[in-house]
Amino acid sequence: MGIPLPRKTLPEIAKLTGLKDRQSLHHFLCDAMWDVKQLRAIRLHLIRQEIGTHPITLCIDETGDVKRGEATDYVAKQYIGHLGKTANGVVSVNAYAVVNGITYPLLFKIYKPKSRLKASDEYQSKPQIAIGMIQEIKALGFAIERVLADSLYGESEAVTRCLETFQLPYIVAIRSNHGVLMTQGQRVRYNSWCAYDQPLSEHPTERRHLREIIFGHRRKVRYYQITQGSTSDPDKADSWFIMTNLEGNILLSVATQYSLRTWIEYGFRPVKQELGWHDYRLTDYNSIERGWELIFSVYLLVSLHADESIAQQQCNLDDSTPVASPLPFTQHPHWERGTTWKSALNNLRLLLQPYSGWGWLEVWLQVFPIPGLEHGLHQLMDCMDTFRILPIPILESV
Repeated sequence: MGIPLPRKTLPEIAKLTGLKDRQSLHHFLCDAMWDVKQLRAIRLHLIRQEIGTHPITLCIDETGDVKRGEATDYVAKQYIGHLGKTANGVVSVNAYAVVNGITYPLLFKIYKPKSRLKASDEYQSKPQIAIGMIQEIKALGFAIERVLADSLYGESEAVTRCLETFQLPYIVAIRSNHGVLMTQGQRVRYNSWCAYDQPLSEHPTERRHLREIIFGHRRKVRYYQITQGSTSDPDKADSWFIMTNLEGNILLSVATQYSLRTWIEYGFRPVKQELGWHDYRLTDYNSIERGWELIFSVYLLVSLHADESIAQQQCNLDDSTPVASPLPFTQHPHWERGTTWKSALNNLRLLLQPYSGWGWLEVWLQVFPIPGLEHGLHQLMDCMDTFRILPIPILESV
C-alpha cells in the first residue's frame, strides 16, 4: 500500500523493506500456515460489521491481466476488457459493494478456460461464476439495493433469472442487437430523447441524452438507450443500452444509477493494480489467490478508514462538540482532509513513509553509522504507531 514501486513484485518489496532473506515473503505467500478461506471470512465479517444494515449497490465486474507464456495456471488467449481485445492472460470475476460512495471488495474468482482445466476442475462460465457470487453474498446477509453489471451478464438469461428469483432490482448493460420477443404485428417504439446532466469525477457534469425503447408494449423489464453524442444519428461508439427491472418513474435516474458502475469500475480496477494485483510472478493459482486475498484485505483497510472519515466529519457537522481527530498527523502539509477512498489511501501512505525510509536507509547506516539518525527514525516510527482512527473490531466467531 505505501511502497512507492511501479511493480510490487516480491523481490522488489523485500529489497525495499530491508528483508535479508528475500525468500521469506515467498514462503509467507505460498507455504505459510494460514488459511485463505478463513482470512476471507474475517474480511467479509468486518465489512458486514462496518456497513450494518445499510443496503449495498452490488457491482459485478471482471479484471484481465496480460501474461506471457503458458506457465501460469489458467492463462489462455481470451478477451481482456481493459484492452478491448483478445490477448494471452488471466481473467477474474469480481464482486464489490458500494455504500455512500465507498467501495468494499467482496469476492473474486478466477475464470478457468476449458482449455486449461485441471483434472479436479469443473468448467464454469463467467455468468455462472457471477451467479454463484450473488448467491453467496445473499447468504452472507448483505441487503442488496440494486445490482449493476456489464453486457456479458446482462445478456445472460441465467443471470437475470437469478436476479429475478431473488427479487433483486438490477440495471445491466445489453448489446445494441439485444433480442426481445414480440407478437406478430407489434413494433419497436423509440420514445423522445430526454436530456440529463451526468456527474463526472474530474468535471462538473456532462450533458447526455436518454430514451426509452419499447418492444411492442411496456413490460416489467424496461430498455433504454443512452448517448453522449448526437441524438439525430447516435454513433455506436458514443451510445450504450441498458435493461432494468426498476419500478416507477425512473427516466431521470436510471442512467445516473447505472453510471455508478462505470465510475466505480474505473476507480476500482486501477487501485487494485496500484496495490499490486497484476504484479505477481507466481504460477500456481493457490499462491496467486492468497496474494489477491491480501490485496483485497489492504483495499478493505483503506475503505474502513475512508468510511470512518465520513462518519467523523458528519459528527462534526451534526454535533456542537467535534469528535477528536488525530491532530498531529493532520498537520502534515500533504495530509488530505477529504472523505474519499483516495484521500484515505493518501493519508495511510503518508503514515507508512517512515517505515519505507528506514528500509532504504538501514543498509547505509550500517556502512556509515549515525546513531542520532537511527534513533530519530525509530522515534518517528513509534509516533506513526500511535495513529488511531478505527476502533479495534471485536471479532465474533466467523
